[in-house]
Amino acid sequence: MLLTQAEITELARQLPPSWSVVGKELQCDRKFPDFVTAMNFVNQIIAPAEAAGHHPDLYISYNKVKITLTTHDQGGLTQKDFDLAKIIADLPN
Repeated sequence: MLLTQAEITELARQLPPSWSVVGKELQCDRKFPDFVTAMNFVNQIIAPAEAAGHHPDLYISYNKVKITLTTHDQGGLTQKDFDLAKIIADLPN
């Protein structure tokens, strides 16, 4: 079920400041010392995403990773997006 704007605002406040709501998406940009560290971080996302049955869009450019979450089949943000964002936010660099 899609979240209301009030719910989105409240849940977004509970995420670290590196996360932002952009339209119908949650986005986070992370920067790492090098490509290998960035890829190790991305690999840590696999298990929780699979467990949740919810997968982020990932954009990798050398040492930068952009994570985008949205529930495509619902056409916007759901609780699944915020739950996975919290897990990703807690992953070590």
